[in-house]
Amino acid sequence: MITSYNNKSVREVIQLGQKAKARNKAGLFVVEGMKMFAEAPADRIEKVYVAQRAQAGLWEQYGDRLGRLSCEIVADEVFDKMSDTKTPQGILCLVRQFHYNIEEMLTGKRGKIYICSMAGKEKNMGQAAKAATEKGKKQMLFILLEDLQDPGNLGTIFRVGEGAGIDGIIMSSKTVDVYNPKVIRSTMGSVYRVPFLYVEDLRAVARMLQEQGVGVYAADLAGAKDYDEFDYVKGTAFLVGNEASGLREATAACADGILRIPMEGKVESLNAAVASSILLYEAYRQRRKVVLSKH
Repeated sequence: MITSYNNKSVREVIQLGQKAKARNKAGLFVVEGMKMFAEAPADRIEKVYVAQRAQAGLWEQYGDRLGRLSCEIVADEVFDKMSDTKTPQGILCLVRQFHYNIEEMLTGKRGKIYICSMAGKEKNMGQAAKAATEKGKKQMLFILLEDLQDPGNLGTIFRVGEGAGIDGIIMSSKTVDVYNPKVIRSTMGSVYRVPFLYVEDLRAVARMLQEQGVGVYAADLAGAKDYDEFDYVKGTAFLVGNEASGLREATAACADGILRIPMEGKVESLNAAVASSILLYEAYRQRRKVVLSKH
């Protein structure tokens, strides 16, 4: 049992929770709580830490799963130091990071994890993407996020995106780290299942998607048409900008259409997660309507 604050594993978990640089160097991220542990792919779990006070209950509930993993019991006061939450549930684990490529997103093939850094490679994506879309004819759904900074917003977009059947989340390099513990908690497990990429040039990705027949729509208060006036049954990607400043003009200008979400009262804008939810579920609604009409 780990009883010292100075234990190497304790220091590692704290570093991984606090610093993106440490997470990227180790290729790991921290997951806390019973739901997040239960849904984590077992083959990606490196290590599990269980608080002494929660040991009996967790082994009763998850004994079979825990028995197949590398598990360490931690003194309660030390576990609380390792935890990033105010009321720890007594279990956390280290999970290997996910890495996806654009071909995987465009074909909807999520089974295999490809290790591929996309930074700086947008110019080379077109040919590979074309080959990928020729193999898979599914009408894709993406969201492109520019410089989002709020962890809760990003996590919620993952969760909503999964519910709406999204095929991938593509983020600018300045967007908050997806492996930030607050983002991870907010995804409620969707981070395990929704493909994502960080890219240096979001406009290049938008153009590449357009070349493959995907309509790109930018959410902006200056939009000329309401969001529900567009057709999202075809391949669709939504551009959503920073919480404070929105999309850059140059980014919005590359879209096929600029949309607005109408609002009553004195509300000036909706936060990024709410706006993304409205757009993604409008696309989902339109697609369900088409499917239902065929039956």
